[in-house]
Amino acid sequence: MNAQLKGPVRDRNKVEFFQAVETRRSIRKFKPDPVPAEVIQKSFEAAILAPNSSNTQTWDFYWVRSEEKKKKLVEYCLSQSAARTAQELVVVVADPKNWKRSYKPLNRFVEEVKAPNLVKVYYKQLIPLTYRWGFLNTLGLFKWTVSTATGFFRPMTRGPNFKRDLQELAIKSSALAAENFVLALAAQGYASCMMEGHDEWRVKRLLGLPCSARITMVIGVGKEAERGTWGPRFRLPISDVVHEI
Repeated sequence: MNAQLKGPVRDRNKVEFFQAVETRRSIRKFKPDPVPAEVIQKSFEAAILAPNSSNTQTWDFYWVRSEEKKKKLVEYCLSQSAARTAQELVVVVADPKNWKRSYKPLNRFVEEVKAPNLVKVYYKQLIPLTYRWGFLNTLGLFKWTVSTATGFFRPMTRGPNFKRDLQELAIKSSALAAENFVLALAAQGYASCMMEGHDEWRVKRLLGLPCSARITMVIGVGKEAERGTWGPRFRLPISDVVHEI
């Protein structure tokens, strides 16, 4: 009986995933209908399952529920309609210094699961070296010099070295988590808009973030209102962007 159920369940999940991908749009206008807290929470649970660099989980998600801060955040998002009409606002943040937060738990985990020694060395020794850039990027300069010199003789990773490289790495991871978040919303019947149009400096001050942090995006959440988009979806033909070599 269990064997009979496996196929349909697997197929149904496959359909639900592609439906979520196909229905997700960047919605510019939301209905005033409230979004249940459990919908947001379930989407966060999906977000943190996203792949990320070395599993250091250098992301943070700020669910702005204070009406006063929400009003300010709308202003800092240039008062665009996707922010003004959103019932919930979530700020996705990337901070490479968050590796310190995951360092001890990750090392305990690899010990508990009896990971290979190479994995233990990677998390215990290489992660601290990788995620530090030093005062005025001095350590980053040293790493860049070594990797560039070595790269003349064999294939070699050329980074990350400097503060900006590591911020970029954290942004990539947090963007993957943001995608999980909005797809989870779509799967639950809710719409979103991933906004890059914001005053990053003011948003960071509003959230009390350190200088190492970067705002990846602000996500508006709600139910799509009438004329929530100005037209149908446009994408280039797949043959223009997928290359077989």
